[in-house]
Amino acid sequence: MNTVSDERSEIIKALSSFEGRIDEMHLEFQKYHHGEDNRTPDWHKLEEDLLNFSRRTFYEVIISKNLDRLLFKFQNRKKLWLSWI
Repeated sequence: MNTVSDERSEIIKALSSFEGRIDEMHLEFQKYHHGEDNRTPDWHKLEEDLLNFSRRTFYEVIISKNLDRLLFKFQNRKKLWLSWI
C-alpha cells in the first residue's frame, strides 16, 4: 500500500512542479514582451515534458482532472505567448 501512496505523492509533486514551470515561463514571456529580456523563452521543452507526462495512465479522477487543468492552462498561455512573439 505504501508504494501506491508514494507513487501518488510523486505524481502530485510532478503536477505541482509543472504548474510552477508554467507560471515561471509566463513571467519569462512577460519580460520578453516588455523588452526586459531579448531572448525568446524556450517553451518547447516544457511542452514536450508535459506531453510525455500526460501519456501516462492515471486512475484517480482528481489527478486526471488536475492534469487536464494544467494542459488547458498551458495551451491558453501558449496562445498568448505566441501572440507576443
